[in-house]
Amino acid sequence: MTLTSDAALQFSLNRMSAPRLAFADYAALCQRLAVDAIEIRNDLEGVEINDGTLASDIKALSAAAGLTILSINALQRFERFDAKRAKEALALSRYAADCGARAIVLCPTNSRQDQRTANERHADLVNALRQLKPILDDHDLLGLIEPLGFEECALRRKSDAVKAIYDAAGEHHFRLVHDTFHHHLSGEDIFFPDLTGLIHVSGVEDSGLPVGQMRDGHRVLVGAADQLGNIRQLTTLFARGYRGHVSFEPFAEEIARADDIESRLRDSIAYIRASVESAQARKAA
Repeated sequence: MTLTSDAALQFSLNRMSAPRLAFADYAALCQRLAVDAIEIRNDLEGVEINDGTLASDIKALSAAAGLTILSINALQRFERFDAKRAKEALALSRYAADCGARAIVLCPTNSRQDQRTANERHADLVNALRQLKPILDDHDLLGLIEPLGFEECALRRKSDAVKAIYDAAGEHHFRLVHDTFHHHLSGEDIFFPDLTGLIHVSGVEDSGLPVGQMRDGHRVLVGAADQLGNIRQLTTLFARGYRGHVSFEPFAEEIARADDIESRLRDSIAYIRASVESAQARKAA
């Protein structure tokens, strides 16, 4: 089955795709690319929201450009939920609600110094989700859990996140971020389309780079040299019913500094769209 009009690929730009543009220029870039949604971040120095930009300004600029704010990325180390994390979660949720964002992204602890057992990590994760539910409810937000496939991460696999969601009775509060880079790194080739709220895409093109050595700095836009199987992952998710956005989240410095980022993004969008539609057509034949 090929993608029908109501299941067409919808693209989004994570702020990492063009972090050096002023927000108004970033919004204009999206318009020229016919992209109708964005993700903003709280971890970029000198960039909204770290630069003190008011939520109301972000909301007004986004609305004027016809953009939906899918998420703010991110509440870090979210599963280590203490008084400090609760304060951070509340502040981020308030900003998200005030700027019109739909969700906040939740990123787990990623440290080789984390010596917790698997049982302790699960218990902490469930507790964090339970504590986050009323905060999300109060601000009409979803929590987007993003497992990170790095070996040292406290939450590498989506199956562990799903178990915690159910144990916390959080099915109405939380969804997964399917990040194609982290899915590849995790070694767990399991898909949860019904619980997936957003897809992050990026590519790695170095064919000689072992999976265990892949890091954020290797993440570029998706093209024909991709080593992560982005097209297979996307095709699988759409075939199984996913109908949300596909958001570009490259981290490589060459992308952040690219003077030709618009043409690079346009080429990647075209490549992904054509490749997914071709894969769908072959499957239906």
